[in-house]
Parts: sequence; structure tokens; C-alpha cells
Amino acid sequence: MTIALDRLEKKQGQKILCFYVNTTRQMQVAKISHISNEEWEHIVFPGERFLFEAVPEAELEIYHSHENGEIRCERLLCKGLKVNQ
Repeated sequence: MTIALDRLEKKQGQKILCFYVNTTRQMQVAKISHISNEEWEHIVFPGERFLFEAVPEAELEIYHSHENGEIRCERLLCKGLKVNQ
């Protein structure tokens, strides 16, 4: 599945193709932040792999439940998730 972020401003730079996989047994919520004050959200099922486009400066936030029920957030730079072609 490819999710395009078409409304990015050109001045932020070129979009890159990124890849993420949910290696857990729990559903996760993925959000992209730091893109023109807009947000994007996607539910990631266990074992799911997905491609998305973003500017390198954007962050992918992964929200998941901790074993005590607390919601935790992991932040990943999109430039670190870039697909090498």
C-alpha cells in the first residue's frame, strides 16, 4: 500500500519513499508530523508492511500499548526509513 502526501509544500524539499513494518503482535497507530502543520494517520496491523511518501525532515510517530496499558510513542525520522533503490 502506498500512501501519498500530495499537499506538501514544495519548499520543504523532495519527497522520499519510506518503508515501515510492524514487527509486534499488537496494532499500532502511525502518524506523520512536521509537514506543513498537517497530520496523517494510519493503523498498522501486526506484521503489516507499508510504503509511504514524506519529506526527509518529517517524523513517523508509532503509538502502541505498553503491557501496563500505557500508550507509548516512538519517533522515527523519515530519512532513516528511506527505501534505497
